[in-house]
Amino acid sequence: MPASSEFVKLCRSQVAIAVSLGAKFSAVYLTQELVEGSEAKLVPIAVYPETSAESEENQGLRLQSSESSTVKPVPRLLAPPLVAEESTVEAIAPERLPGEERSSHQCQGPENVWQQRRQIVTPLIHEGAVMGLIVSGRQDRPWNEREEAQIQQIARTLALACILDQRSQWMQQELGTSRQIQAQVYDTMHNLLHQFKSPLTALRTFGKLLTRRLVPEDKNRNVAFSIVRESDRLQELLGQFDRTVDTGEAHLKLRSGTSEKAISNVESIRHSPLSLSPAANLQESCFVAEVLKPLLISAEAIASERNLKLVADIPADLPPVWANDRALREVLSNLIDNALKYTPAGRQIYIKVRYKAADGDRAGYSQLPAIAVAVSDTGSGIPPQDLEHLFERHYRGEKAQTEIPGTGLGLAIARDLVRQMQGEIEVFSPVNPEWLPSAETNLLYPTDRGTTFVVWLPVNK
Repeated sequence: MPASSEFVKLCRSQVAIAVSLGAKFSAVYLTQELVEGSEAKLVPIAVYPETSAESEENQGLRLQSSESSTVKPVPRLLAPPLVAEESTVEAIAPERLPGEERSSHQCQGPENVWQQRRQIVTPLIHEGAVMGLIVSGRQDRPWNEREEAQIQQIARTLALACILDQRSQWMQQELGTSRQIQAQVYDTMHNLLHQFKSPLTALRTFGKLLTRRLVPEDKNRNVAFSIVRESDRLQELLGQFDRTVDTGEAHLKLRSGTSEKAISNVESIRHSPLSLSPAANLQESCFVAEVLKPLLISAEAIASERNLKLVADIPADLPPVWANDRALREVLSNLIDNALKYTPAGRQIYIKVRYKAADGDRAGYSQLPAIAVAVSDTGSGIPPQDLEHLFERHYRGEKAQTEIPGTGLGLAIARDLVRQMQGEIEVFSPVNPEWLPSAETNLLYPTDRGTTFVVWLPVNK
């Protein structure tokens, strides 16, 4: 991975420090990637005097090691190519070092210029890995201990900077790859959304045609209206989905620096049926019975198909509640869908709505009257270990081991929406007897199983 411009500037500044200590020539070299069995090539990064870096003589620089040294290639830690174990770099044999004429005694044995301490070769080492060298030399006098210590400090600084530089570049590459993959995902999502719209429009059209052809007395007319209504609901969710994908893509483009206008849809997400601001909640009110009415029509049709009994107890003249009707429809739809999904054939589902005055029975609504909507099923219930995680996104617990499909998102979405509407949601398993049908219904409820969800909403008075 090539050195960045910032790292090159740092190398030049450190070479300048070496020159200030009296070096007549100084150079920083980094090792290239190693191939098994080959020599480690050194690449000049910063050289003083600068003109010497372009000379042909300087291109022959190689890292040499004695027979007793252990210098071998290893996988990079975001990139060190050499590991110095028993010894480090013992000799550097250039054809001609920058700023110095080659003399006969340079090619001699241990008594050459290395022992005269007029040329210092200090490896750049980090965690046992040799990443390069800093070479500094002069002819007029040897280096003293204080100067050598300063050169060693420069080497430590450059070694750490080299690691940070390579890690930074690696992270930039990974980020670029992630953005490319994310852009591909957004393109795929847009394609799917576009293809989804055509069959949805056709389904909605067929539903409308069916409602026109059925006489009012036909029992199937409600089913046809449910098809149209659910198609409208899908259209709303599709719009929300489309805006979410557009917003994610806009943030991606903004981070990439391609368009600052691409984030114009950010605020639209906050006012969608699946993401409400508290201010919007307090400005709206709706009637629970009106929200439940179309949901019960669909639920009764599904219950009949699955040999289930659905019983609803909804008092008349209930006061309105502070809630967004579309968000409340989403909440109750999720709870009813779960009840239908987890109730075995031949059993019952019960929906009960009650007005609770501010009598202090509930801590959360001790000062305010509230309306409670309870949805109970007679399924196998929820294990105690799953109850505390029930509203976590993608958590299914024991249900994940069954063949019943699910994503673990419905309850998490329901809880978030209820809280945005300043309400509460609670769960009982086994069922809470308070929310079971009265004895006159003659329904056989096994009270040692099943589940009850209760949604509490503040009354609008």
